Amino acid sequence: MLNSILMKESIVELLRKEAEAVMNIPVTDAFEKAVDMVVEQVHKKGGKLVTSGMGKAGQIAMNISTTFCSTGIPSVFLHPSEAQHGDLGILQGNDLLLLISNSGKTREIIELTQLAHVLNPELKSIVITSNPNSPLAKKADVCICTGRPDEVCALGMTPTTSTTVMTVIGDILVVETMKKTGFTIEEYSKRHHGGYLGERSRKMSL
Repeated sequence: MLNSILMKESIVELLRKEAEAVMNIPVTDAFEKAVDMVVEQVHKKGGKLVTSGMGKAGQIAMNISTTFCSTGIPSVFLHPSEAQHGDLGILQGNDLLLLISNSGKTREIIELTQLAHVLNPELKSIVITSNPNSPLAKKADVCICTGRPDEVCALGMTPTTSTTVMTVIGDILVVETMKKTGFTIEEYSKRHHGGYLGERSRKMSL
């Protein structure tokens, strides 16, 4: 019984810390600039959003990419290591990079930006990071800071809280972009045919 009570108390504390980290995300004009850039480069100019990150940040980048796709913004995930073996060729004119790195110093991501700008010097980039003074942040057109939250991991090492806030920032970018583009339920239903959401969106679009 005592162990059960202690675990519940621990879970409540973890939830509090995660929620606090989300509420402490700095709300700056970087969000508006990033959304405007997505709308301009992808929605208006016909480019695509290319997301990238290593490790856990890469998984968040992949999730953001697929969510953008389902809401009217063509997007692909580019693995930074595979980019050095030919996948960099996915980049085209008017594309926009969305790069995620908690430290802002991830070697593979920095190399990706360098190689991408050799291919297309005009390529613009948005960075999500905890370190606005990092090399990656300084090279970005827009930098969105996570607020540098402490990881709730017992060791303070495993990406936990940091990936939570990255996910939330991605959700904000998606939702605000949908508002800017006037994305409708009819358009959503055309992109999401399967499963419960597909069925529900088709009924709502009637």
